[in-house]
Amino acid sequence: MASTPPPQKTSPFAVAKTVFWSFFGIRKGRDYQSDIAKITPMQAIIGGLIGAAIFIATLVTIVQVVLSK
Repeated sequence: MASTPPPQKTSPFAVAKTVFWSFFGIRKGRDYQSDIAKITPMQAIIGGLIGAAIFIATLVTIVQVVLSK
């Protein structure tokens, strides 16, 4: 049985780009397959957590600005 090579680690910028587009749910099949081959599960999890934290912080900041006026 042939073993598959482990995923290649990719740059943090590429992981951030993937997470950004994943939040919108917009991804081409070709890009999705490329991401699966290049991004490790740990990179995806960490990128998702960081992306979610940035998203929440942005929402909180917008609400604070709107309510302060």
